[in-house]
Amino acid sequence: MKSRRKQKCTKVVLFVIAFFFATSFLMPIVLTVANSFMQESEISANYGAVFDSYTDDSNNYYYGNQQQTKSSYTSEAANLKFIPDMVTFKQYYTVLLQSPDYLLKFWNSVILVVPIVVFQIFIALGAAYSFSRFRGRKKEIIFFLYIILMLMPYQVSLVPNFLVSKWLGILNTRAAIILPGIFSTFSVFLLTKYMRRIPKSLIEAAELDGASEWQIFTKVCIPLCKSAIASTAILVFIDYWNMVEQPLILLSDSDKYPLSIFLSEINKGEVGLAFAVAVIYMVPTILIYLYGEEYLIEGISYSGGVKG
Repeated sequence: MKSRRKQKCTKVVLFVIAFFFATSFLMPIVLTVANSFMQESEISANYGAVFDSYTDDSNNYYYGNQQQTKSSYTSEAANLKFIPDMVTFKQYYTVLLQSPDYLLKFWNSVILVVPIVVFQIFIALGAAYSFSRFRGRKKEIIFFLYIILMLMPYQVSLVPNFLVSKWLGILNTRAAIILPGIFSTFSVFLLTKYMRRIPKSLIEAAELDGASEWQIFTKVCIPLCKSAIASTAILVFIDYWNMVEQPLILLSDSDKYPLSIFLSEINKGEVGLAFAVAVIYMVPTILIYLYGEEYLIEGISYSGGVKG
């Protein structure tokens, strides 16, 4: 009896902890969606103080011969509201119908991210099959280098990417972002680890049936790696959908910026639009996650194993 009570108490405590963290993570999303339906006056009343700036002698400084004013957060707390006093679709009407810049930046994000995801997975499948199928000391060294490159933050390789793009003459073009993204090492690492879990007996059985390397790759390995491919594609999409450094450094034309950059440029007079654009920006990632949740969990944890 005591052990059962302890188990129940443990489950209750774990549930409370999980509920707390889940609520904490979901609160910003729910708050963003709710505020996107608020009137601009209500948003200003709730959050206007947070973006206020004040001027006094201690906050004035000079840049050249001109006096400048430092912006600062106020001590007033924002009024977090999850239910609008009056629901309005004005922000969405403005974003979708009256301001084409927002949709232009949205499609810039799509044009940049989709080719990266498709071609990165395509190249990673071939590299992963090679690393898993043909083992050797040289290939293990190369794979180890892949891991090192994967662990390095993108900021480390940003300057080399800039220099190479300048040498190739592709600066300020989408190719400057797409090409480095296609050859990322992240997908190669995940798919290689998954392919190495495929039983050798399946490969040997295919060889005994007279299958070529291409047939083994396309009819044995790829079908068994569907969950890993889906999970990798989701992770790559989310990573590049939220990219900031690459467009800022490699693109000088603001018309080519993705929506992730444009969101930070919305000033305090358009906070309501910022909420609406943020909701639109979240929709693709949420839909992709909901569609591939099972594949994502199975591909990362490898709990699905190999199914015959």
